[in-house]
Amino acid sequence: MKLATRKNGTRDGELLVVSRDHQRAALVGPLAPTMQSLMDDWSAKAPEVLAMAAALEAGTLPGAFDVDCATLHSPLPRAYAWIDGSAYINHIVLVRKARGAAPPETLRTDPLVYQGGSDTFLGPRDAIPLANPDWGCDFESEIAVVLDDTPQGVRAEDVGQYIRLVMLCNDVSLRNLIPGELAKGFGFFGSKPSSAFSPFAVTPDELGDAWRDGRLHLPLITHLNGEKYGDPNAGPEMFFSFHDIIAHLCRTRSLSAGTIVGSGTVSNEDRARGSSCLAEQRMLEKIDTGAFITPFMKHGDHVAIEMFNAAGDSLFGRIEQTVVPG
Repeated sequence: MKLATRKNGTRDGELLVVSRDHQRAALVGPLAPTMQSLMDDWSAKAPEVLAMAAALEAGTLPGAFDVDCATLHSPLPRAYAWIDGSAYINHIVLVRKARGAAPPETLRTDPLVYQGGSDTFLGPRDAIPLANPDWGCDFESEIAVVLDDTPQGVRAEDVGQYIRLVMLCNDVSLRNLIPGELAKGFGFFGSKPSSAFSPFAVTPDELGDAWRDGRLHLPLITHLNGEKYGDPNAGPEMFFSFHDIIAHLCRTRSLSAGTIVGSGTVSNEDRARGSSCLAEQRMLEKIDTGAFITPFMKHGDHVAIEMFNAAGDSLFGRIEQTVVPG
């Protein structure tokens, strides 16, 4: 099934069940008024919401209405936890070169993760506020999953039973602030403003055989100012799967229902596939020419992120964001 959150003037919005073609929706209502309320009691409530989704698809669900993506928030407008990985080695190597840092010695043995701010997310059509263009605003096109309660010590081969939803992410980064912040030895924060997620979150079964082994085997397409910027395949070069990342996270603690985990920027070694962020392209320019050429995002720049199945259907809807003065 597909789910969304509509803005209604409250912090958490109202939960919608959405048709597969994203054209029709209905309020889930008292059963689960918000996405977090559904996540908190998924095993009891999801079967009823799934029945609503089937009725919506059949055209028999009362109260259905046309979807207006302009009214939608990220599926979880805020979350108890947002933990982002960096599972694509090509991306790690390139962006670290760009800031003069070596890859970690554990590059191929331990997943890279950090915990980001999760108290506010941007909607998929919300502007990206940028107070100072000198901060080096960059988009990062990613895959993300939403978890049920996931126990400490879970094995990678058992993680799949706790992944409830899949969605896309624009993990906004302020590249010029990152080196100074990391040099303090205490991680990201000011250099990682609010992220945005796709309008629709979907259960893994909606993805068919493209979802396997904790990876999503489809191209993730990014446009910058109307021009195609990249379409790397999110599956084959994801070195650590979501199963691996989540098992790593749960080595020392459990994760609560509604926790969001990101893949990190999707990246392929094949340059013909383009990139999912500006930092990669800039590093390739540096390697080839000795200089960074592509600028970071400025006020008025527009990024769009989307993924399609083999039949050409949009799976998660489209993230569309414009940078504006903060």
